[in-house]
Amino acid sequence: MAETKTTKKAAPKKADEVKTIAQLQEELLQKRTDQLANKRSHAAGELVNPRVITATRKEIARLHTAIRAAELAAKESK
Repeated sequence: MAETKTTKKAAPKKADEVKTIAQLQEELLQKRTDQLANKRSHAAGELVNPRVITATRKEIARLHTAIRAAELAAKESK
């Protein structure tokens, strides 16, 4: 019989893991740096898995969304 393929599911983030806007921006800067390095590696033919570029781009978009939500929450609480 054929073996079934199991996939790892990402662990859900805990609700108590609240980051500040500064922490989110720092993480965003790191992701942008990673994205640039991945693009350079891909252009040089050294990148083994090009899907990393797409995943990094989506993580950047999620960070932008989280930063905007935090800004709105801070503005609303004032």
